[in-house]
Amino acid sequence: MRVTLGNPGTVPPPPNPFYSHAARVTAGPMLYVSGQIALTEDGKVDAPGDMARQSEVIFSLLERILAAHGAGFADVVNVRTFVTDLGRVAEYGAVRRRYFPGAAPTSTTVEVARLFHPDALLEVEVVAALP
Repeated sequence: MRVTLGNPGTVPPPPNPFYSHAARVTAGPMLYVSGQIALTEDGKVDAPGDMARQSEVIFSLLERILAAHGAGFADVVNVRTFVTDLGRVAEYGAVRRRYFPGAAPTSTTVEVARLFHPDALLEVEVVAALP
């Protein structure tokens, strides 16, 4: 296997199962995907105010970008998420868990005052090790 996700015994385990402390990539090129917001095909934000729906749209966009490069969510080694309200992060997490059913990639989630589009509730970027 070229990607190993895990938690070394030298540090406390993550406080939740949604991420791993480390991702070791032993071979292959890397894909860095820019942050995605929930844009429709006509460039508008889908479902203003609906965190779960925006999460679904974002993961659909990420899935299509990864697939265009011959990769999938199993190849993702890092997820960086920017949310405008950490109080709603569970809505995002419920969607995200469906896309990462196995070992979770490394992850950072932060609350920001706002995103570049006023109707966007979150933005998600990923790094993947290409097959």
